Amino acid sequence: MTEPPHRIDTLVAHADRGLDADMAVAPPIWQTAPFRAESAEAFAAMASTPRHHAYYTRDGNPTFTRVEHVVATLEGAEAALLTASGMGAISAAVLTLVGQGDHVVAQQSHYMGTSQLLSTMLPRFGASVTLVPQADAGAFATALRPNTKLIIVESPSNPLMALTDLAAVATLARARGVTTLCDDTIATPVNQAPLRLGIDLVVHSATKFLGGHHDLTAGIVAGPAALIEAIWKTHVMLGAVPDPFAAWLLLRGLRTLTLRVRRQNETALEVATFLAAHPAVHAVHYPGLATHPQHALARDQMTGGFGGMMSFELRGLPAAQRFMDTMRLVSRAVSFGGFESLASHPAGMWFGSLGDSAAAEAGISPGLIRLAIGLEHPADLIADLARALGAAREAGTLG
Repeated sequence: MTEPPHRIDTLVAHADRGLDADMAVAPPIWQTAPFRAESAEAFAAMASTPRHHAYYTRDGNPTFTRVEHVVATLEGAEAALLTASGMGAISAAVLTLVGQGDHVVAQQSHYMGTSQLLSTMLPRFGASVTLVPQADAGAFATALRPNTKLIIVESPSNPLMALTDLAAVATLARARGVTTLCDDTIATPVNQAPLRLGIDLVVHSATKFLGGHHDLTAGIVAGPAALIEAIWKTHVMLGAVPDPFAAWLLLRGLRTLTLRVRRQNETALEVATFLAAHPAVHAVHYPGLATHPQHALARDQMTGGFGGMMSFELRGLPAAQRFMDTMRLVSRAVSFGGFESLASHPAGMWFGSLGDSAAAEAGISPGLIRLAIGLEHPADLIADLARALGAAREAGTLG
């Protein structure tokens, strides 16, 4: 009789169990660059084995292997590859799949680094990119060309929390032989399973929720073994290799992923509900709210919860600046997904790099605030936000 598959809470604790011979409950850190070979024959075998876990850390490392195995198991993937950052994972994947003369379809709203990769680097290599509104599945189909090699999506997207219909995109892509890649950083494997919806590859900035403690930088891509091996070859050339200690911190963070994300889901919904009712707030972007235009889609494809991040609109730049200045508990910082709540002002972050017109086209208004929920008590967060919103309302009226 076959045992039923373990649930995600159990997998984060046990998915890497038995990968090596040691009996340590807490696995060791393989903090080394090279590994010794016992003989000339063994050395030759190590050197000729792709992704050998104990030859040279740029190729692989036992600590990396553990992390990769856990994330691949959570995603329902055959394999995974750990990189030094989320952009390291996205860049290695895209540059593996796309070459001169190829075409990419991408949604208009992406993480800033991904947007820059698509708009500046790929054209330099002779690849073309078509951007489409992510809420319109038909727009993806219309944008496909005979030379389309990749569709890249992000759902929910940063910073406006818009959704892409992953199953619809996956279906049309497979019918045309086009590879699909989804950035699932904001949703996490707890809340969403892109591969189970038909997407080919899933990437995470593991710096965020997977690590969960604001103390590491890493990325990971998961999918079919053949694709991951091809991406690994590009990754080795690019050299975006994580440090073993950062990989070990990530492994430790993964152990509490389900606990943290579920708490952040609950708190985020409570905070979003508060913000939606506040007179200083013009709009709230959070898929867990019934007022979100894609709430029905969120309920269908985000089966674990709606995430720990949101954004909301204040009435103009002075209001946003006053809000950011007045917060006491919530920190003014980039990134998200860790134990501490963070707020950022996308207009201040992105207008300089994207340009005013591109930022406006992406829906980044001067009054937009991105709020990443941590593990604080909801009542304390709401009290801090209420104080800052009071100041923002005054500034918005005066402005």
